[in-house]
Amino acid sequence: MTARDQLTSLTTALQQLRSDALGIPAFSRLAQSQTALQAALPARYAEVLQQLLDRLESSALFSEESCSFSQKELLDSLQLWLDKAQTLLDKTSP
Repeated sequence: MTARDQLTSLTTALQQLRSDALGIPAFSRLAQSQTALQAALPARYAEVLQQLLDRLESSALFSEESCSFSQKELLDSLQLWLDKAQTLLDKTSP
């Protein structure tokens, strides 16, 4: 799969996560396995993605009230990450 294919796959998975059709562990595994996408982006993107995934996984262990990470805000941050990755891929790929 190309980086663009993996970005599309991850975008679809985030939509499924938002609609509860996919669980956090499965989303996290999928995101971490997108090696072509991570290789096509600057290293800081992988670092930020890993931090977001760590927080998302932590938030799943607690109820929304007792967790310092809002799942909605984390999902919004993941969407922002995807949008920025798309913009960067558009700039760097013909």
